[in-house]
Amino acid sequence: MNENIHQDALQLLKTRRSVKPIELEGPAPSAAEIETMLTIASRVPDHGKLAPWRFVVFEGEARMRAGERIAAQFQKNNPQATADQIAFETKRLARAPLVIAVISRAAPHVKIPEWEQLMSAGAAAMNLVTAANALGFATSWLTEWYAYDRAVLDALGLAPHERIAGFVHIGRPAKPPQDRDRPALDTIATRYGA
Repeated sequence: MNENIHQDALQLLKTRRSVKPIELEGPAPSAAEIETMLTIASRVPDHGKLAPWRFVVFEGEARMRAGERIAAQFQKNNPQATADQIAFETKRLARAPLVIAVISRAAPHVKIPEWEQLMSAGAAAMNLVTAANALGFATSWLTEWYAYDRAVLDALGLAPHERIAGFVHIGRPAKPPQDRDRPALDTIATRYGA
């Protein structure tokens, strides 16, 4: 493999950072770019070849239709909510040009622990983030309250055993993203037996 490709990949991984959904703008990725992202997202460790995850793509007007379901449940949970709060909830998935939900399908299995299946879904979400960034987009992997509200999950079409691993918001950064402090390696890495 070309040394430049290795260096480009390492630079991408060293500098990737999240961008707030409100700071992501269009145009959204093309259908071919979405297919590339999802193909890469699905190439993760998967003990037992279970594919314990799936993806739901929210694009165009579907982002607002899903937001209406989120807002309806928000209003039900918060009867005193203001019109502005409800409007905000309606736009939850419309803050970025594209949102892809990574759905965990982890379930009891005779051989594969659920924990491994959950980690596979997390790996799929991270691969999705990395693929989008490699294509020149910026991302934000979020959950927020509605990822944990069973009524919202039901309204979005998830099966009873499915859960949200993350909503990956994808777009183009409106301004150059600023990095944040990262933990010093000596505070997070040790050598066994040292």
